[in-house]
Amino acid sequence: MDALTTAAADATLAASRALLGVVARSVTAALDVVTLPQFRVLVVLSSAGPTRMSTLAERMGANPSTFSRSIDRMVAGGWVERGPSPESRREVLITLTSAGRELVDDVTERRRQGIAAILSPLTSEQQKAVRDALQLFADAAGETSASDLLTLGI
Repeated sequence: MDALTTAAADATLAASRALLGVVARSVTAALDVVTLPQFRVLVVLSSAGPTRMSTLAERMGANPSTFSRSIDRMVAGGWVERGPSPESRREVLITLTSAGRELVDDVTERRRQGIAAILSPLTSEQQKAVRDALQLFADAAGETSASDLLTLGI
């Protein structure tokens, strides 16, 4: 690795630590009411919509019987609803409730505010440079897998 690539990698590592701090702070309040694995379920349902119980368990890397008990607790907490699939009454669909959606949206908004607070002291030109650099990085990285994102509940 050449010196420029090493310096860019080091700067990116520093930025990733700052962003992880924002992520951690944004999810802290949510963890007062749900566990991290439960929050991960809410994030998946937020992006995927109603999902079959078996598919959701598989995406979460969970044992279906253990996962079913976790969903029971989430239903009792008002975060998700369980219902029959319109395609097959033997399949169970898990759907995010309005309370679950609000929790995910609140975490997302806290992240946005945390990032905005970091960027606000920068000049317009600096903010554009950050935007352009991060877009270049995101384009070079490609799409991150859902399983990688789920580890952190994002």
